[in-house]
Amino acid sequence: MAALLRGVRSGRILRAFSSVVLQAAGPQCSAAGRGFRCAAWPRLHSDSRSHEPVSTSGPSSADHQHYQDGSAPQDTTAREAAAGREEAQSSTSYQDQGGEHGEDYETEEQLQARILTTAVGFVPQHGWSVEAIAAGAESLGLSPASAGMFNNGAGDLVLHFVSHCNSQLTEILAEEHKQIQLGQAESKKTSQFLRDAVETRLRMLIPYIDTWPQAMSILLLPHNIPESLKHLSSLVDDIWFYAGDRSTDMNWYTKRAALTGIYNTTELVMVQDSSPDFQDTWTFLDSRIQDAVNMAKSAKQVQSTGEAVVQGLMGAAVTLKNLTGMNQRR
Repeated sequence: MAALLRGVRSGRILRAFSSVVLQAAGPQCSAAGRGFRCAAWPRLHSDSRSHEPVSTSGPSSADHQHYQDGSAPQDTTAREAAAGREEAQSSTSYQDQGGEHGEDYETEEQLQARILTTAVGFVPQHGWSVEAIAAGAESLGLSPASAGMFNNGAGDLVLHFVSHCNSQLTEILAEEHKQIQLGQAESKKTSQFLRDAVETRLRMLIPYIDTWPQAMSILLLPHNIPESLKHLSSLVDDIWFYAGDRSTDMNWYTKRAALTGIYNTTELVMVQDSSPDFQDTWTFLDSRIQDAVNMAKSAKQVQSTGEAVVQGLMGAAVTLKNLTGMNQRR
């Protein structure tokens, strides 16, 4: 019992001593004690949570709380919809690895054609040159260095323009042919049709007539001659096709050779013509078309005359045989 009393008195003495020490230390010690307790509490809390199983695929505790509130399904649906939209947007540019592409995909050939088409508008300022191609690329928001995509330089620009003009003429002739078939227009004589087709094609050069001699010289370069002849032959063949020519004999070649000569000579006259609206050029064209028609008539007359002469000679030979009795039976 005495020992118990001594223990109680010792505890009272220690509590009194600790309170005196704390009062002497002041608020710093109190703050340190509170800080120690605040720092210890999260650690104890985390230690207690560390024994709980961790889920790697399920929702977080915040999501779990949202599910309890009934708001998480809407958020998840919104996130899934946004992800679907992003995937759909990405699929418009590229499909799969099988080589199929979306609507926004542009091939290198299409990009080059777009640059050259735009560059033609800069020809009056820069001529048929690489500078015009660079200006066209820059106007599309591309680097002027994109002109390096064209190995033939100015030759690619001129050939693209020629091909584009030929395609425009073909569309015009096809539309006229369609109108005739529908009975909405009357068919023209072959000579008038050829004359109008050549004039329509040459008029496409008028906006660039000041620089066209430069283009003609580029087309005559050795490495450009094959493509230039291909475009010229395609132009002449389309004109004769829509004119109604379906010949399969030597006339096919002679007609196209004659029209090629007419187009080339008229083009040379046009680049030197200073008359209003190139009237001298169209007069020259009318004369060349008429010469071709007369030549065709003369060829037919020569052919018919030759056939008549041959038949006459054969008839004379038969008559001579009859007179000499060579055809008499013995």
